[in-house]
Amino acid sequence: MSARRDTPSSSGDREASPGGCCPFYHEAVELVGRRWTGAILRVLMDGPLRFSEIAQAIPELSDRLLSERMKELEARGIVKRTVIAGPPLRVQYELSEMGHELEPALAEIQSWARRWLGSRPAAGKSEPAARVSAGLRSGSGSRAAR
Repeated sequence: MSARRDTPSSSGDREASPGGCCPFYHEAVELVGRRWTGAILRVLMDGPLRFSEIAQAIPELSDRLLSERMKELEARGIVKRTVIAGPPLRVQYELSEMGHELEPALAEIQSWARRWLGSRPAAGKSEPAARVSAGLRSGSGSRAAR
């Protein structure tokens, strides 16, 4: 008979029970899997961008939702926001150290998507969403300002 440990671990009491889903894993998947967050992180993997450049790289994403996601990612420490002084005042976004550590996982998801999703029709996707996915698959995206 196996005894269950009820003592908190060094990471708090959020450790998964045997056979259960790790709450940290669940939180990470929910964070990265939020609508448009993966696309935002993918375009930032290529380097720092201004808000308008991110918006142009993901044209189906509304400015309101992009602003909301950027605030969330900054608050979680995944994205770093830098204000660049001088006329005109500019704001630039880039992955933080924590965000850069997501790159291998995101690259694996991208490879998986190419292998398993790239060869079949995108069921249930609107044509614009399919175009965004196609652009993200190739890693391309225009850098010109809006």
